[in-house]
Amino acid sequence: MYAWTNLILFIAQVLQQILTIYFWVVIVSAVLSWVEPNPYNPIVRFIYSVTEPVFDWIRERLPVFFGGIDFSPLVVIFAIQFFQVYLIPTATRALILGFA
Repeated sequence: MYAWTNLILFIAQVLQQILTIYFWVVIVSAVLSWVEPNPYNPIVRFIYSVTEPVFDWIRERLPVFFGGIDFSPLVVIFAIQFFQVYLIPTATRALILGFA
């Protein structure tokens, strides 16, 4: 029983860390959109390849352009915060109580 609880807590912490890293990648991507970085830079290409599919998915489903400003990074940041503050802790508690 303790092994399952520790496994659930470990998975929750790993998800929290992955979301934190992705949060910062989204911030860097938003800042890069204000300047014109070298598109052949491997770091810039990696950041865009990781964030643009998520941004495009949001742009297809929500009207996130207002006055020429793209708010899809802001929507992603809000979603990450929702997962970190509400969804992961709630699911973790529910799973732990289910095994208890």
